[in-house]
Amino acid sequence: MVNGLTVIVCRERSSPEAAGTAGVGKGIIMMRNLVNGAVGGALATAVYSAVLMAGEKAGLLEERPPRRFVRSMLPGRRGAGPAESVLATIAHYAFGAACGSAFGLLSAGQRVPLPMGAAYGLAVWYLGYQGMAPSVGAFPPATEDRAGRQATLLAGHLVWGVSLALAVNRLRFEKAPLTTPPVRTRRLHAPKIPVHQTAAS
Repeated sequence: MVNGLTVIVCRERSSPEAAGTAGVGKGIIMMRNLVNGAVGGALATAVYSAVLMAGEKAGLLEERPPRRFVRSMLPGRRGAGPAESVLATIAHYAFGAACGSAFGLLSAGQRVPLPMGAAYGLAVWYLGYQGMAPSVGAFPPATEDRAGRQATLLAGHLVWGVSLALAVNRLRFEKAPLTTPPVRTRRLHAPKIPVHQTAAS
């Protein structure tokens, strides 16, 4: 264009700084998901503890499983003393928070359907009472244990899983896209060409 202005829109290439910023953003998102899952797991463990308390009062549980786990893994400490109860409570909530953090990472910050939370709780119950509990001598395998006790524990883990999903959904945040760098525009002015040169050509 003679004596005019040419506007050129160009997409800048992603710089190393932009890639580094995206990497930091992904790390922050992962950490938030982990923390939200841990908090949700601890809250869900409180709800699960209420189910265990109800089962204990109904006579379906002789004692709450966390105490049995602690006593089995620490054979030198016998008896239901205050220290054992405190240690069992700490271990129970720590385990619930750890399982919740794994769930938070798996959710990737997205809204989790409640049936998926229930399925996750079912998986934790199966691994805990079909695998871990028999291995440390706390309980017999779930398939060989008393039906009333395992029904209570199964129901409690389903409630735990649903409560976990509700808590994670409540704590979640909307993800912002961090992988695509912003498109920037740049206006470039074309050099002015004298009129007499254009006429001569």
